[in-house]
Amino acid sequence: MIVAALVALTMVLLFAMGFFSHAAAETIAEKTEGKPQRFAGFVRPNDMGTGALLFPSKEPGAFVEAPRLATDVVIDVNGPIARTRVTQRFQNPSKGWVEGTYVFPLPENSAVDTLKMQIGNRFIEGEIKAREEARKVYEQAKAEGKKTALLEQQRPNIFTNQVANIGPGETIVVQIEYQSSVHQSGGTFSLRFPMVVAPRYNPDPIVRTVDLDPNSGYAVNDPVPDRDKITAPVLDPAENAKINPVTLTVNLKAGFPLGTVTSPFHETDTQTVDDMARTISLKSGSVPADKDFELNWTASAGKTPHAGLFRETMNGKTYLLGFVTPPADDAAATETRPKREVIFVIDNSGSMAGKSIEQARESLALAISKLQPEDRFNVIRFDDTMTVHFPSLVQATPDKREDAIAFVRALTADGGTEMLPALEAALRTQGSVEPGALRQVVFLTDGAIGNEEQLFTEISNNRGDARVFTVGIGSAPNTHFMTKAAEIGRGTFTLIGSEDQVAARMGELFDKLENPVMTDIVVTFDGTNAQDITPNPMPDLYRGEPVVLTAELDGATPAGKLQITGKTGSQPWRLEMDVAKASEGAGIAKLWARRKIDDMDATGYMVNDRAALDKQIETVALAHHLVSRVTSLVAVDVTPSRPAGEPVASTDLPLNLPAGWDFGKVLGERTPQALPEGQRKASLETGEEQAMLIADRMAAAPTARAAGLIAQAGSQVNLPQTATLADRHILIGLMLIAIALMAATTFSLWRWQLRGLILEARHRVR
Repeated sequence: MIVAALVALTMVLLFAMGFFSHAAAETIAEKTEGKPQRFAGFVRPNDMGTGALLFPSKEPGAFVEAPRLATDVVIDVNGPIARTRVTQRFQNPSKGWVEGTYVFPLPENSAVDTLKMQIGNRFIEGEIKAREEARKVYEQAKAEGKKTALLEQQRPNIFTNQVANIGPGETIVVQIEYQSSVHQSGGTFSLRFPMVVAPRYNPDPIVRTVDLDPNSGYAVNDPVPDRDKITAPVLDPAENAKINPVTLTVNLKAGFPLGTVTSPFHETDTQTVDDMARTISLKSGSVPADKDFELNWTASAGKTPHAGLFRETMNGKTYLLGFVTPPADDAAATETRPKREVIFVIDNSGSMAGKSIEQARESLALAISKLQPEDRFNVIRFDDTMTVHFPSLVQATPDKREDAIAFVRALTADGGTEMLPALEAALRTQGSVEPGALRQVVFLTDGAIGNEEQLFTEISNNRGDARVFTVGIGSAPNTHFMTKAAEIGRGTFTLIGSEDQVAARMGELFDKLENPVMTDIVVTFDGTNAQDITPNPMPDLYRGEPVVLTAELDGATPAGKLQITGKTGSQPWRLEMDVAKASEGAGIAKLWARRKIDDMDATGYMVNDRAALDKQIETVALAHHLVSRVTSLVAVDVTPSRPAGEPVASTDLPLNLPAGWDFGKVLGERTPQALPEGQRKASLETGEEQAMLIADRMAAAPTARAAGLIAQAGSQVNLPQTATLADRHILIGLMLIAIALMAATTFSLWRWQLRGLILEARHRVR
């Protein structure tokens, strides 16, 4: 009976496999003049005549050739304001129509206000709309075969650009422009242009048991609800050449006689225009988009400006941009040094592998060695586990410092980035602050996480009297997280992009940690009605840092004085600036609007009515034509270009792995390991709620790994599929099992009936 059942099952399976294989072939091919043809734009690896980057499509067995991207960047710096134009060229190398989605970074303080799409000699200007409305306009235009582009903000420093209906062999040019401010610290001015979005670690959704009358059930809380929006395919540099070339030019007009002009991470050519202006370009012409570009400049001896006030008049209002660098309080610096309680938190997750962990170890070892015996300290390290090195804060005696440095130098980078539990341990479990001591939390990380809002909430709610300082590590740190965490934590942000910067940048940080801050900063206007001042509240300042503010005033010709007061150490400080004498500046209104939106967004986790908050942000963004969390730019060509009936294939444009990162440690296969002694599992439990993690960490890794495959000419490459017919195959399998069981049962009954007839015949013969 068993043999018969297997025979029957095998026959049915062979028949079904032949039938469905034929059906699948019919799905992929369509009949044109009696010959089978693939859908336009879809290919198979063996069909490629040259090397090409392929992605799985929604059609089983078919793939999409990825669009290619090249970027040109021009940055015009005028005094404290920078205007940047980013030109992205999307090329479709395939024979079909495609839609490309590109995830890319911009500075976290960028006011994005322009989107243009070039078609031939025509430029189509993008319109600012509410996010959902812009999405509907884009999807409708795509469906109608019109060329269209959609620019959305996913984070203040992460944007997506979608371009639909790029024809076979066609190139679409999209231009984006934004306004930003120049950064100043310790007499050095700088700007940074990020080139690649580093892969983000997104903590798994949390399942909580809830009461659902009359039955109990589960509620899912996802700390990164938009994880699909900030996750892009990443190429393995061991298997792929670097892509996405970038050209970059900076036209620098400092507004004062220039001293040094340097770029620490890229080789550049510099041309002198005059004593206050330079033109800087990449020496090699173009570079792959795999690490951030940074430019630093200083004034010639004795020429550094310590104050400046600029204004712009728009729509009957005056917008101000002011900066003032308070003088150092040398008397306060010589006072008795306060005892410090420093909790160092170091990220040793997989994204820190390579140069980043080396920079972090060296930086932290240097910081520990600078502690004084009267200080207390502790060290916390984390990946997807966590270790608190000492049971509690300990005196910074030589032996304890040596012990901690040895612990730090032994750290290796691997695993996920469960940052929240480490931050909770630093802020909640280190005991109360001793009288007269200053509590400081120093966080060394690349910030490669997607759950920023959880961390901002933790800092805001549990910081107490502590100050939070962030140290960004690596070639492409998450500067939005690092900057905002330091701002909420009343600390400061230090960026270390290479080992060459460790000593200098950590020295600057020590100077800020050890010297009194400027606190109680208040900005008022005498005789002028100030509608809004940003940032609000004003942050604390550290030695060498300027007060930087923007404001909106009623009237086109306001009069009065801007007054800034504060306290440096124990000494009061005050400055007045005449609004009427402010220099004319361009783009200040947009900078004010961008910072106003940031201030409102920063309160999002503290308000109950998020809809009302979103409406306020939308009002400001629409009035100033800015992309924000709730507004987007969309451009649509009026003339359809894709013929009716021609399908459009969609794909995400791949990104390079950030320079210095280890692909296997971030996006490779992960095998669970037993925890070494002293480590404990990082937990997301809060209060009495028991959280249960419900997915493998780095859920985006399979998608990212799939993107890193190349189809070479004349060779078969196994590419993973997405959107397969798994549900249908499962149903077919169940049907075949049922048919086999029915056949086996029928055969068994027939056999027993035949046996009965034979026995009955024998009995009659007898």
